[in-house]
Amino acid sequence: MTANEKAKAKTEQVTGAAKKAAGRAVGNERLTAEGRAEQMKGDARQAKEKTKDIGKH
Repeated sequence: MTANEKAKAKTEQVTGAAKKAAGRAVGNERLTAEGRAEQMKGDARQAKEKTKDIGKH
């Protein structure tokens, strides 16, 4: 996993979680959904990079 891709994945996960929490706190369903989607995107990026790493070994 390249450090840059790993950082992007973690940033997306953290940002998504924060948006999701903020959306829930204020009752903004759009922000909650946007945060959930961004968090899932980070999870997918991380999984893809881990799969690449497994293939290298």
